[in-house]
Parts: sequence; structure tokens; C-alpha cells
Amino acid sequence: SLAQVHDEIKAAGQPQPLVIPFDLQSADPAQYHALATMIERTVGRLDGLLHNASIIGPRTSVEHLPGEDFMEVMHVNVNATFMLTQALLPLLQRSEDASIAFTSSSVGRKGRAQWGAYGVSKFATEGLMQTLADELEGVSTVRANSINPGATRTGMRAQAYPDENPQNNPAPEEIMPVYLYLMGPDSKGINGQALNAQ
Repeated sequence: SLAQVHDEIKAAGQPQPLVIPFDLQSADPAQYHALATMIERTVGRLDGLLHNASIIGPRTSVEHLPGEDFMEVMHVNVNATFMLTQALLPLLQRSEDASIAFTSSSVGRKGRAQWGAYGVSKFATEGLMQTLADELEGVSTVRANSINPGATRTGMRAQAYPDENPQNNPAPEEIMPVYLYLMGPDSKGINGQALNAQ
């Protein structure tokens, strides 16, 4: 949970983290801009933005995928990502070296049957990253890249593959080095790349 991460950061002696609960399923554009204003007043700028919130939706064929489910997945996985990026980009551009990392998926790089809504949303994530990276190239200190985490021991993975033994997959903390690399100064100059965590 965010509260646990907050406590771990404090216990490690790091600066006081800022935790802001925000509902990606119901927020409208004005609420994203209000969030940006609140962050600006609290910290002044951002050095990084990690897009990791997603929902999987039903795993079924395009023919049988309910339109409401498709729209919900696209809203959380694509629309919210776009609106949050757009609202926070001015704060990121104040940094001398800022990074935006988009969490993608293998099904967002090659289409796969029964992955309709989620797969399409991750193709859109890759497209948003590539478009933004090209717009930022040479004119901004902000860079944008994507990461495919691969098979990871998460609730979403268990939902997608209920018969799979989760112990065969790495825990989220085991794939963190790629995320930390992209969010840190060592990846300065890396822009528009689609990386794999495994």
C-alpha cells in the first residue's frame, strides 16, 4: 500500500514523501489540473513521473468484449495517463533532468488474442510515450520511455493467469532496477525507448 511505502521511505531516512490519493477512474481534466496546482504549491517541481496504474478488464475476444468494459480500461489505462502527463508536464519541465516512465506490456507491443481492452490500451500507452518523446527530443530536459515488466508476481498477473504458480515469477521489487535506472540520472539522454524489465 502507499502508506507502507511512505513508512519505508521515512524509515530509510529519505525526505518526507508526499502521498496524494487520487481516483483515476472518476477524475475529470479540471481535477488533474487542481492536482498539479497542489503539487506545485507543495514541492515546486517534479523530477519524475511513473505511470503504473492499470486495470486488466475482461480477457475475452473482441467480438464478446462489452463496450462498457473496453471504455473503462481505456479510461484508466490511457485517458488518465494522458491527462496526468499533460497536467504535470509543466512541473517536470522545471527540473534539470526529469523522466516519465510508462508501464507497458508485451501485449501492447504485439497483439494477442483475448487481450482486447488491455492490449489495445498498452498499444496506446506505447504510442503516447513515442509521441511525447519525439515532442520533447532536443527541446526539453524531460525524457519519456516505457517498460514492459514481464511476468511479475502481482494481483493483476494472478487475475490474468489464475492457474499459474506465482512463485515462478519475480516479485515486483526484483524488477525495480530497470525502473530506478529510467527514473534516475544514469538514463539521461535515453528517450523514446521501449525497454524490458526481464
